[in-house]
Formats: sequence, structure tokens, C-alpha cells
Amino acid sequence: MIDNEVMSVDEIKAVERVDKDLRKAAKELGESQARYLVDAYYREQGERIAADNMVRAAKEAGEPTEVVEFIAEQHRTNEKSIKSMLNTYTSQSELGKWCKSICGVGEVITAGLMAHINIQKAQTAGAIWRFAGLDPTLEWGKGQKRPFNAKLKRLCFIIGQSFIKVQNREKDVYGHIFAERKAFEQKMNEEGMYAEQAKAKLEKFNIGKSTEAYKWYSKGMLPPAHINMRAARYAVKIFLSHYFEVAYELEYDKRAPEIYAIAILQHAHKIDVPNWTHKPIKP
Repeated sequence: MIDNEVMSVDEIKAVERVDKDLRKAAKELGESQARYLVDAYYREQGERIAADNMVRAAKEAGEPTEVVEFIAEQHRTNEKSIKSMLNTYTSQSELGKWCKSICGVGEVITAGLMAHINIQKAQTAGAIWRFAGLDPTLEWGKGQKRPFNAKLKRLCFIIGQSFIKVQNREKDVYGHIFAERKAFEQKMNEEGMYAEQAKAKLEKFNIGKSTEAYKWYSKGMLPPAHINMRAARYAVKIFLSHYFEVAYELEYDKRAPEIYAIAILQHAHKIDVPNWTHKPIKP
């Protein structure tokens, strides 16, 4: 980016016009374009991280880094631009504003959820879980179409990792749910409640005997990484059930159907949607 101190007045105005036009266009993004931008953001992020790592390695080796630093900066600029456009896109709806109010959920994740989930088709929270690949009972044979959205499943993994990172923040909600669930899962694991699952893993997959995972499975327990993923998935499912509640209420101007999170996720009580005030129930 050219420093404003060396840009002419006309050049500055031209840049401002482009930024203004992009912000206006971002308000009118279609779902397919939003999905594209979310994918593009994560591609740029991956390339920027790779370039930054290369710069770090080159500096340690005493090699010049100017060219790779330039490339890294281009990816960083693209990341910021895409994020800015997705922030504008998600700010056009109450659903987007609610989603971004959640600790650990920003404009990119919000845009991905809004662009992938059609509340008119997903009439229950369970339907969203299945579409996101979070239903462990889903099976499909060789040659059959995958019964879930792979990109949404990947996005849910990113959401889970984000909740793990923010679990110690004061305004966090779902990171605390993750931590609570992880403690529960660890207790169940230690009591041998997952022995059958561990046995099934060993029978179904060719797990090397020298691996850390094999040591746990052979003892009739799930590895720590597996426990971590179970707890993160649980927190994400609670979040998606809340997303469903808000989206349904905004779409149909009435409360969402009763969510079976208590029965399905074995929760002792219903967790209220954070940062959301329900509208009066219509008769």
C-alpha cells in the first residue's frame, strides 16, 4: 500500500471511491459470492501464514527476505479487505449482528454460516447439525454423495477451535461450555465408558502400535485429542442450536420449535441464547 504522505489528492480520492464502492457492493452480496469470499479469506490466510513462516526461516538462515515479505504483505492486505467486506455483508441483518456478538465468532465465520445455512430448509437444529456433518450416525457408501456440507463442517471445526482459544475470556460463553464438557468427557473416559468405541477404532483403522493414539485405544480409552474434539463438537452444537433459534425467530417472527439439545446432548438444563432478547410470542 502506498503511504498517504506520498499520494496525490486525486490518488487518495480515487482510493476512497474504490473503498466506498466496495462497501456498497458488499451489502448486496449473494450467498454464492459470500461463500466464495469466505473460502478466499481462508486461502489468503493460509498463504500468508506460509509466507510468514518462510520469512522467519530465511531470517534464521541469514537469507534475504524482501521478496517473500512483499508477498506476505499482499496476502495480509487481501485478508483485511475480504474481512472488511464480509463485515459489511453480515452487518445487514440482525442474525449477522447477533452472531458477531458472540465471543470467538467474527465476520468471516458469521458470513460462512449465513451463506451455507438456509433456515427455510433447516426446520430444526438437528437438521443443521446433520448438514454440518455433526451427526455421528450419518453413513454413506463408496460412490455415494457425502450426506453433509464439507465446507460447513470445516467451518464448524474452526468455530470449535475458536471457542477453545477464548475460554478464559470474561465475555466467553461457549468456551466455558467446552471446558465443562471436556471435564465430563475425561471422567467418562477414565471410568471406561468409551471402551467399546476404543475397541472399534482399533478394529476399523490400521493404527500404528508405536503411536500415542494406539497406547490409549489399547487401554480401552480415547486419546486426549479425541476427547478434546468431542468436547469442542458439543460446544459447537449448542452454539448452532442457538443460531437456529435466532434465525428461525427472525425468519418467521415466532419462537423456534423446541430444541432437543437436552435429550440429545444430555444437558441438565436448557441454555438460554446469549446476547438475545426473544420477541413476544405470537398467539
